[in-house]
Amino acid sequence: MHHRRVKLADVWIYAFMLVVVLVMLFPFVYVVAVSFTDRDVYVPGQFILIPEQWSLDAYRYILSSNSFFHSFRSTAFITVAGTLLGLIFSASFAYGVTKRELPGRKFLILVVLITMLFGAGMIPNYLLIKELGLIDSLWALVLPVLTNAWTIFVMKTFFQSLPDSLEDAAQIDGCNDLTTWWRIILPLSLPMLAAFSLFFAVAQWNTYFAGVIYIQDTDKWPLQVLLNQLIIQNQTQVVADLSSMVIDPNSARVPQETIKMAALVLVMLPILAIYPFLQKYFAKGVLLGSVKG
Repeated sequence: MHHRRVKLADVWIYAFMLVVVLVMLFPFVYVVAVSFTDRDVYVPGQFILIPEQWSLDAYRYILSSNSFFHSFRSTAFITVAGTLLGLIFSASFAYGVTKRELPGRKFLILVVLITMLFGAGMIPNYLLIKELGLIDSLWALVLPVLTNAWTIFVMKTFFQSLPDSLEDAAQIDGCNDLTTWWRIILPLSLPMLAAFSLFFAVAQWNTYFAGVIYIQDTDKWPLQVLLNQLIIQNQTQVVADLSSMVIDPNSARVPQETIKMAALVLVMLPILAIYPFLQKYFAKGVLLGSVKG
């Protein structure tokens, strides 16, 4: 009887989780469906899951614009540069502070800890970026967020969990500290690095607020800022630019709602494409840095 009650409870749990998954999928399916709906059958405000008539007009409309490609180029740059530099800076700093013989080690750890507890605020950050001459530069979206205290402490804990005998053996074989870090430590840290690379990439790909504050040139807008103008504020300048670059004259009649949904799909697609390949490293990579410390 007890075994039967356990099975019944499992059924209810699975049913509840299935409902939750469906509720979460509905908005995404709706966005995709509207983006592929033909303009001749589209009805504003109508909820659809499968288009009655399929069309790629909205995607042609967006992909033929200068604004989208400029924003995509900006976002691709800050994502790639921010992810690579963030991993290099975070891993090298975290590995360095694990060495007790490092001069000023405790001070460096204290500085990192202070940044976790206190923040300068928006205005001091803006003044700093301005004094550095980074206003209207894409580096203003990369350099200030190269790393954070949580990332450094997790990586530091992971590096400390590696056996000291590995480094001792490498030094016996004639490796210096840099060679040991590059050829021994980093290959053993691939699961953790893969997890943090996705953290960095998603954060950089979704950059919005910093783009609004620091970027004034519309050609350098990140994708999220362009989407905000197109979807929320609906600025006529953005719509006019999209319209002026249309290849097919008939696509000028494409409903604006399908254009918005197609833009959302195009922005989500790169992250959705790489996420399945790196997700398996999440639990393994992050938990490895939480075992010892």
